[in-house]
Amino acid sequence: MDDATIGGASDGELLARHVDGDPDAFSEIVRRHRDRLWAVALRTLGDREEAADAVQDALVSAYRAAHTFRGQSAVTTWLHRITVNACLDRARKAASRRTSPVDDTERLEQLLEPHESAAAPAERGDLHRELLQALRTLPPEQRAALVLVDMQGYPVAEAAKVLDVPTGTVKSRCARGRARLLPLLSHLHPSGRDSSPSGRGRNRTQGTSVPPTAGPNDTDAVKGGGGRA
Repeated sequence: MDDATIGGASDGELLARHVDGDPDAFSEIVRRHRDRLWAVALRTLGDREEAADAVQDALVSAYRAAHTFRGQSAVTTWLHRITVNACLDRARKAASRRTSPVDDTERLEQLLEPHESAAAPAERGDLHRELLQALRTLPPEQRAALVLVDMQGYPVAEAAKVLDVPTGTVKSRCARGRARLLPLLSHLHPSGRDSSPSGRGRNRTQGTSVPPTAGPNDTDAVKGGGGRA
């Protein structure tokens, strides 16, 4: 299949071609969706190595399980569900084996967007660090819901498909997560500061939402991300 044919095919067509043995179809799916999967994994896990491993695990799982896809959701929703599940598995395992506090200073510094220069406003960097540190205090399921809805801008219904739970569960997890974060982040929204929600935060409740970070395009290459998983 030539490049023009690959580029013009839908995700569903590419997945079907992969199942039929096309050696290039899955690589194109990876190319299209890797960056967004990476952004979700990074913000859910808070660690670059863990996020890279989770995305790699998810892509391998998707590669092997492509024949089970029935088209009941979009391919991108299916991929995100697999990725979030891989992240939650890693988060639970990390929580179970953690026996002492972890120094997150360097790790949180690395979580700033790749295009964020050293000259970026200090206030923005401080907000990022405090937000990410606060997110790490949440249970994995609440963290994943907030990352999808408040940071990635997913509609609640779409986040529910990704997490494979009812919309009410997503709303509940977000509400509980915001309630736990509010005491940690309220000082970032002093009275008088404009706190109107941005376009990316269309699902957020003003005054209780997670402050927005930079955009979702965390474009560092995932290990093995350029080709077939």
